[in-house]
Amino acid sequence: MVKQKNSGVPIGPGVEVGLSFSIKLEDGEVIDSTAEKVVSFTVGDGNLLPGFERSIFGLVAGDEKVVNIEPENAFGIHNEENLQRIKRSSFQSNMNLSIGLMMSFSDAQNAELPGVIIDIDDKYVDVDFNHPLAGQNILFEVAIDSVKRISNEILRVKT
Repeated sequence: MVKQKNSGVPIGPGVEVGLSFSIKLEDGEVIDSTAEKVVSFTVGDGNLLPGFERSIFGLVAGDEKVVNIEPENAFGIHNEENLQRIKRSSFQSNMNLSIGLMMSFSDAQNAELPGVIIDIDDKYVDVDFNHPLAGQNILFEVAIDSVKRISNEILRVKT
């Protein structure tokens, strides 16, 4: 990866960032990575989770950082209310269900909702609708390639 010349512009609102990253579990297992490829995003565009985005505020082109991001700032805390018991009869009788199977369900607004089967018996299927990485600390390894100011607008927070 060829590093861009440091523009002196720090990461924050109103900038476009080029970076490469790896997302790992605490045991070192890589969950996602750009490898050496540089990807771009605009701060606040939703392409990076807010906790990941905040962790790189203030960095400039050429900086590298490893951040431990706690569950509440990453993929959320595991929520027992997201465990649902569904009647076995709600599934097609010929459906091959197994523990660990990720399936797509529809919520009340007909939006797609992924869930993982965690238990099955003759009458019920227990499904976990938490994000698979919920409750886990995440290591975010990032290398900043470029930072470019695209707006001088300052975000104003009402208090």
